[in-house]
Amino acid sequence: MGHARGEVELEGKVLVVKRIKVTYTGLSIAAEDAEKVQRVLAFHADGCPVARSLRGAIDITTQLG
Repeated sequence: MGHARGEVELEGKVLVVKRIKVTYTGLSIAAEDAEKVQRVLAFHADGCPVARSLRGAIDITTQLG
């Protein structure tokens, strides 16, 4: 399961989403596969339509929880 948390900043009088941190939890990953999964998380946003639409405007990071 993934959990996303957005971080906002005030620009003038408007709150703007600046960062989104996605944490994947509840996954059963063998210790020997953890490094592979981290590598996939590092580039999977390139194939995500939402992440690509937001690229440049909002910093999106992913990690295992």
